[in-house]
Amino acid sequence: MKIRLTEYDENWIQMFENETRLLRQVFGDEIITFEHFGSTSVPGMKAKPVIDMMCLVKDIEKIDEFDEQMQSLDYDIAGEWGIAGRRLFRRGGEERTHHIHFYQFDNPEIKRHLILRDYLRTHPQEVKRYTNIKEELAQRYDNTKFYSKAKKPFVQEMEERALDWFEKYRMW
Repeated sequence: MKIRLTEYDENWIQMFENETRLLRQVFGDEIITFEHFGSTSVPGMKAKPVIDMMCLVKDIEKIDEFDEQMQSLDYDIAGEWGIAGRRLFRRGGEERTHHIHFYQFDNPEIKRHLILRDYLRTHPQEVKRYTNIKEELAQRYDNTKFYSKAKKPFVQEMEERALDWFEKYRMW
């Protein structure tokens, strides 16, 4: 898929909220809460215009029962997609708009994602660094597969700083 890096768009918040209403109708009481994470959740950050949503659920196994309903809403079903205990759904094909990440409430991956989001929201200098890396890589790579792979070491390093920050200040 081709990289579409864009300026921060306040409409991303509304896109997240609209999708939470839709997904709540589909999954009902299975969902505990929703979180907007990833680059579209960080004001001022350039991002691929794909809303990353986290749905925390009571029982991850029950989410598999909704595959047909999600397909009827034009979501691709990606399964765990490299992260144990996750269920990933993607909407929009080549012009992707949403990634829905389902995690059971006690999955350890949740913390990593939310701490990085909160770290970036409170560290504008890191947002600028991350945006610069994204711009450089977007010029170098046409395809998201190679772009994401090249970005991974930087993101892992930033996640470590975010985890250290979280441990120091225990934000939540």
